[in-house]
Amino acid sequence: MEKELLAKLDRIVRLKGYANRSEALRDFTREHLVEEEWKDRKKEVVGTLTLVYDHHARLLSDKLTDIQHDHHQNIIASTHIHLDAHNCAEVIILKGKGDIISSIADRLIATKGVKHGKLVMTSTGEGL
Repeated sequence: MEKELLAKLDRIVRLKGYANRSEALRDFTREHLVEEEWKDRKKEVVGTLTLVYDHHARLLSDKLTDIQHDHHQNIIASTHIHLDAHNCAEVIILKGKGDIISSIADRLIATKGVKHGKLVMTSTGEGL
């Protein structure tokens, strides 16, 4: 490995607190494998969806709840957090085929009154 690249790797190892280079390379390899899994939208994945919204928006809470009930087989859990007098955050854990999880997340994020939403998908761990 080139000296400059090795120095960058060593910096990451130190910053992230890895015990050694091998541990870092193991995680980098798994990260790449997970990214490859996501490309196959028919594989089962786990996702966390974070929504931030104005809880005063007319009927928004009901709409978000209805969408989640429509997909109860894919929603594992959700947590509602009061951020301030006007804003709430909701974290929803989903599991299922990648294309279905993405579709549910897109529908929730696109709901009028949602200020921001972000879906993060990962592997179920099977095959890693």
